[in-house]
Amino acid sequence: MTKHVAFLMGGWSSEREVSLWSGNACADAAERAGYRVTRVDVARNIATVLDELKPDVAFNILHGRPGEDGTIQGILEILGIPYTHSGVQASSLAMKKDAAKVMLAAAGVPVPQGMAISRFAAGKAHALPRPYVIKPIAEGSSVGVFIVTDKHEHPPQELFREDWAFGEIVLCETYIPGKELTCAVVKGQATGVIEIVPKVKFYDYEAKYAPGGSEHVLPAQIPDDVTRAVQRYTVMANDALGCRGVTRADFRFDDSRGVDGLVCLEVNTIPGMTQTSLVPELAAHAGMSFEDLISWMIEDASLNR
Repeated sequence: MTKHVAFLMGGWSSEREVSLWSGNACADAAERAGYRVTRVDVARNIATVLDELKPDVAFNILHGRPGEDGTIQGILEILGIPYTHSGVQASSLAMKKDAAKVMLAAAGVPVPQGMAISRFAAGKAHALPRPYVIKPIAEGSSVGVFIVTDKHEHPPQELFREDWAFGEIVLCETYIPGKELTCAVVKGQATGVIEIVPKVKFYDYEAKYAPGGSEHVLPAQIPDDVTRAVQRYTVMANDALGCRGVTRADFRFDDSRGVDGLVCLEVNTIPGMTQTSLVPELAAHAGMSFEDLISWMIEDASLNR
C-alpha cells in the first residue's frame, strides 16, 4: 500500500513563510515519488488534526518553534506517528544554541567564544570586544541577528523594543572573519562542503531565501584538510547532540589560520528545503535526486528518535 505522509509545515514561528516553501517543495517531490500526500498548515489544534488524519508518517518541515524545539516531536511520540528528522531531546538541545555549544565543545567540536545574557544587558553595553555577533538563543534563518563592528559606538537599540519577538536571552559571540561554510549529514555520512558567498552584507534571511541572494560554491574552494575537518566536525556535532535523519552544520572559517580557523556555529535539525536551499544541492552533488532524498527521509521515519 502507498504510504500516507502528512507534511507538517507553516506554523506560527518567524520562519513560517520559509517552512511553507520547504514543505510544499518536499510534498511535491513525495507526490512525484508516488506517496499519498496531505499538506498540513500547523495550528495549535495539530494533535486533533493528526489524530483524525492518522497518517503513516509525519514529515516534519516546520522551521523554528514548535517544529525544531522538540514540541511537535513530543506530540508525535504521544500519538504514535513515526516522524522524520531528530527526536525530542536532540531537537530541544540543538535549538538552544547556548546549551548546544556546551555539548559540541565537550565533544571536541570548535565553537566561537561567547556568552548568553539578557537582551537588555546586551543593549546597554558591549558584552564583548568588537566585532561580535548578537543572535537569539532559539531562532533560525538569521532572524534577529546583529553584527556589531567598531563603527557601532553603542549596541543595537532594537534589543529594547517592546515588540521584540525573539526571546529575553540572546547569545553574544566573537565575530569570526572569513568564509561561510556548510555541510550536511545524510544517511549518517557527511556530504560535500559548500562555501556561501552572500550578495548582501552578510548571510541573512534575504541571502538565504531570495533568488540571487547568495552564491553557492560547491565544492568549496578550501584546502583539502579543511574540507575533511568540516566533514569530521559535522558528523561529530550531529552525533554529540543525538540527531537523526538529515541535519546541516554551519561554520565560519578564518582562512588566515588554516584548520585552526574553523568554528561550528550551529546544527540545524530541520534544514531548509526550498529551491535555493543547501541540503538538496549537497545531495544532488552526491548523486541523490530530490525525490530520492525525500523518499529516504520518509522511509527513515520512526518513533523514539
